[in-house]
Amino acid sequence: MGDKAQTHHPGAAGRALAADRPASVRNVVLVGHSGSGKTTLVEALALTAGAVNRAGRVEDGGTVSDYDDIEHRQQRSVQLSLVPVAWDGIKINLLDTPGYADFVGELRAGLRAADAALFVVSASDGVDGTTRMVWEECAAVGMPRAIVVTHLEAARADFEEMTRICAEAFGGDDPDAVLPLYLPLRGTESPDGHASVTGLVGLLSKKLFDYASGERKESEPGEDQLPDIEEARNRLIEGIISESEDETLMDRYLGGEQIDTKTLIEDLERAVARGSFFPVLAAAPATEGARQGLGTVELFQLITGGFPTPFEHPLPGVTTVDGAPRELKPCDTDGPLVAEVVKTSADPYVGRISLVRVFSGTLRPDQPVHVSGHGLADRGHEDHDVDEKAGALSMPFGRQQRPVTHAVAGDLVCVARLGRAETGDTLSANDDPLLMEPWQMPDPLLPLAIQAHSKADEDKLSQGLARLVAEDPTMRLEHNQDTRQIVLWCLGEAHADVALERLRSRYGVQVDVVPHRVSLRETFADRATGRGRHVKQSGGHGQYAICEIEVEPLPGGSGIEFVDKVVGGAVPRQFVPSVEKGVRAQAARGVAAGYPLVDVRVTLVDGKAHSVDSSDAAFQTAGALALREAAAEARIHLLEPVAEVTVLVGDDYVGAVMSDLSGRRGRLLGTEQVGSGRTLIRAEAPEFEIGRYAVDLRSLSHGTARFERSYARHEPMPAQIAERIREQAGDDG
Repeated sequence: MGDKAQTHHPGAAGRALAADRPASVRNVVLVGHSGSGKTTLVEALALTAGAVNRAGRVEDGGTVSDYDDIEHRQQRSVQLSLVPVAWDGIKINLLDTPGYADFVGELRAGLRAADAALFVVSASDGVDGTTRMVWEECAAVGMPRAIVVTHLEAARADFEEMTRICAEAFGGDDPDAVLPLYLPLRGTESPDGHASVTGLVGLLSKKLFDYASGERKESEPGEDQLPDIEEARNRLIEGIISESEDETLMDRYLGGEQIDTKTLIEDLERAVARGSFFPVLAAAPATEGARQGLGTVELFQLITGGFPTPFEHPLPGVTTVDGAPRELKPCDTDGPLVAEVVKTSADPYVGRISLVRVFSGTLRPDQPVHVSGHGLADRGHEDHDVDEKAGALSMPFGRQQRPVTHAVAGDLVCVARLGRAETGDTLSANDDPLLMEPWQMPDPLLPLAIQAHSKADEDKLSQGLARLVAEDPTMRLEHNQDTRQIVLWCLGEAHADVALERLRSRYGVQVDVVPHRVSLRETFADRATGRGRHVKQSGGHGQYAICEIEVEPLPGGSGIEFVDKVVGGAVPRQFVPSVEKGVRAQAARGVAAGYPLVDVRVTLVDGKAHSVDSSDAAFQTAGALALREAAAEARIHLLEPVAEVTVLVGDDYVGAVMSDLSGRRGRLLGTEQVGSGRTLIRAEAPEFEIGRYAVDLRSLSHGTARFERSYARHEPMPAQIAERIREQAGDDG
């Protein structure tokens, strides 16, 4: 890294789209907060690899990162993008992820598809809480990582200070595991005291790599630069040796022996590959007319030499479709086909395109495959096990899809015309169907209630929503039977905005956003009696039914209990079920504000019938009238759903979060320390008060907190709030 010969020939990338063996593939995901420069870095790497021309354009005139019109309109990445490039015979799949928290599902898909991660941090912005959380997730699974510092051209940008911040944020108990491999080389200072970065100093090679001319040129450092280089170099060598598998190396170094640079590089690459050492590098986009962006060659050397091959990526759990474990060799190109859909998108010309990571076997165009569903039925996604035929295989390049002949285990590829495959599904052989363990997806907790804008939109809405959730497993579709609303559960406001935009622009469905309604209930606060009298005579057979009931409250969760205590046949046996049917129908419609009645016992105690005019319909009506009369003389409670909420938050924000929950009529159940610097808060809060909690908590904690919610029970809401809802119900009526 910094010492290897530069053998790459620009222009080779973009043609080497299909790898023939897993060892020649590197899958790298770029992670970082919104605005850190991930997409710009991908474009700089593509330029250096010869995948784009000096103007940063691909053959069709677009840029390598052109994917979605929504991204252009919103001026930010909203989805996972794949950019394949080649360097020294290695195919590198660069996975550019959105940095905004609303699109964390796309980030998790990128982490699933990758074998290593580049954490991109801005020298002007620092490291945010969300990036720290993703680092911890990668650490938990042992994913190799490196750090790239961008925006070095910004005023007050300080690479050395940024390196210290990264060591503090990412190093944990071992800050010496986070060290720079290169130091920036600054040019002449401007009048404001700022000097642009024109090159890098390789600490292991002690060489200067000058990018000022637009191409990387190697030279020797001046005498005045050597002291700074030696100090940083010694610290780097000690950090590498401390991670070395050769236990004698440290003793030899401390004994004054000069360790061979080749040995140090080999130990560095092994430490990076196993995820125990995390080098810090610097990068900047190419200047106008340049052939290479600053630090891009060094990044390629790290990726090809230090990042692991797919062979070293642990295979996620694989089972048969009935759940029996299946042992497979990692990255066996001749093994059974096991691939996973990590992203689904719609192309206006090609149709549905599935981005697939092949974990075992080799995938070819027009190959019959079995598609196994992913168990997200609770989010509106269809579970399925179907046979399909894979369409053409291709690699994305800007707005183009370049055809390829195959995809070996370890590689990524786009598959056309998989009509039933959704994000998270498993592709396997028809005669050997398998299922991969799904990756963890965040729960969408922001409700978006929608309705079709017109009759024409209503006809297209169902299909548009089905396609939308097929693409995005972080979105949940709910048809709420209580409120009769269609609800899209999203991760945040930006996520909701993109969903609405895709419905409109991609699927031609215009919808209106309406206030989200909470599923309320009604119940009796105390015992009451009611008499239902339905007597009519209008020629011919009349209608005659009288029934008397008693209603008493029951504990929460009891539902509606109906008891028959009629004696002497006052209500004939055949009409008792009719009374119950009428009571239950009225309970479903509500007795006070139009919400379902629950948790009561209704006892039929007496009644009257007529030998000719009594009927099933008459006693149903009488039962409903009796229940309404009982409600008119009783106190009726409005019940609101209460959720159990758990919030994982940094210790700095615990007080603010607890105070906010109290202001939402929340009840604190307890707190516990989780790891270092994190607290888990458990509380109960009315769902009425936490509809926008996903947005508000993010603002309150600067994006560092996450929460989960689950239904606990319904309980009476405060009288003043209940009265306001009753008044609204009356106005609506």
